[in-house]
Amino acid sequence: MPRTSRKIIISCAITGAIHTPSMSKHLPVTPQEIIDDSLAAAEAGATILHLHARDPETGRPTQDPDTFRAFLPQLKQRTGAVLNLTTGGSPHMTVEERMRPAAELKPEVASLNMGSMNFGLFPMLNRFKEFEHEWERQHLENSRDLVFKNTFLDIEHILTTGNANGTRFEFECYDTSHLYTLAHFVDRGLVMAPFLVQTVFGLLGGIGAHPEDVAHMKRTADRLFGDDYVWSVLGAGRNQMPIAAQAAAQGGNLRVGLEDSLWISPGKLAESNADQVRKARDLLQGLSLEVATPDEAREMLELKGASDVAF
Repeated sequence: MPRTSRKIIISCAITGAIHTPSMSKHLPVTPQEIIDDSLAAAEAGATILHLHARDPETGRPTQDPDTFRAFLPQLKQRTGAVLNLTTGGSPHMTVEERMRPAAELKPEVASLNMGSMNFGLFPMLNRFKEFEHEWERQHLENSRDLVFKNTFLDIEHILTTGNANGTRFEFECYDTSHLYTLAHFVDRGLVMAPFLVQTVFGLLGGIGAHPEDVAHMKRTADRLFGDDYVWSVLGAGRNQMPIAAQAAAQGGNLRVGLEDSLWISPGKLAESNADQVRKARDLLQGLSLEVATPDEAREMLELKGASDVAF
């Protein structure tokens, strides 16, 4: 069984690289928008802020460390939330591009996708027809013929770099094969307990979002990792809250945010990341569970602390 507590970590993925600005006017794009939305999410109860960056003019995802530097120092100064930097970036980027912010800025936590996979975003073209920037349509259309590349060598390189910096990882597992890949690196001593396993459901190219899919991923992780891991879930799009509810009932941790879903209820856009955090918090309170503070999360995951980052 995973390490569990009545204190539940809520991660909030603020902007990501999947959705495009034309899909929602509420998606944070500029550094100031990312700062404002992140602070509001933390105030609402987010324990960990999962952070991407975007070009402030076009909203296109970027892994330029200087763009991250435009908002990270202010967030570090103004909130105690754990700041988690992506190494996923965008599936259209090279591994070298994707890992630069975590390598240079040495965060407490960085995300790490545990394998190469098809990454299908093109179904969103059926919902969204008008785009302000030409790159947005191309971004979605090109995913028909796109493999998100994370080979064993790529993963080893990211792990080795992060380990040298004292960075822990949010291991994003989109299918059972990713859990076995993680077990491989645990066996090699490149991943040490306790580690955060973020099981991801409902993205085209990964495992589905049926309750049995969630149960299967948890059973597999339990068998592979025992009490060495901390379990969290991420449901894409309309799957966000149903999967959060299933996991929370079993003491699992939750991830919400506009990276994963633009919606707060059927047909209604979330007006902020804080909207989704509050909804997740209400869900936990209904189950008599408490939200972990950032310092409690640091203890649960044995993080190095905010004073040891490079921003």
